[in-house]
Amino acid sequence: MSEKFTSADLVLRIIAKILDFIIIVAVTEVVPKAGFFAGLAYLLIGDGLFDGRSLGKKLIGLKVISADTNKPCSFKDSILRNSTFAIGYLLYKIPWFGWIFIVIVSVFEFIILLGSKERMRLGDEIAKTIVVTITTTDKDTVSRGT
Repeated sequence: MSEKFTSADLVLRIIAKILDFIIIVAVTEVVPKAGFFAGLAYLLIGDGLFDGRSLGKKLIGLKVISADTNKPCSFKDSILRNSTFAIGYLLYKIPWFGWIFIVIVSVFEFIILLGSKERMRLGDEIAKTIVVTITTTDKDTVSRGT
């Protein structure tokens, strides 16, 4: 079985990121004292889990890979590519300033993503990663006539 990669659709990427943020908020609320740090940890390393997939990306069928080697996103790559959102997450506790910062970071990332030929946001540029849709092809199957 082999995998073929195609560039991920923008809407699917947004849905996957929203799912990840829902997971982060849930963890933050459910685990009273350590939830904030657990959410931060998931935000930073999430794309290094499950062979280059955060839970949101896994549910949607997306994967983060190295732009140079096509290997799955490592924990280091995940930390680099999500550092912009992590800064916003750390600052969100500061009323107004943190909230505005998160919106500015998100809009900035989105604008860069829209303007990029390779569909790379700032975090992808920093980590040299791309988000792809996976299609699995099974070379071992034989077509059977009916």
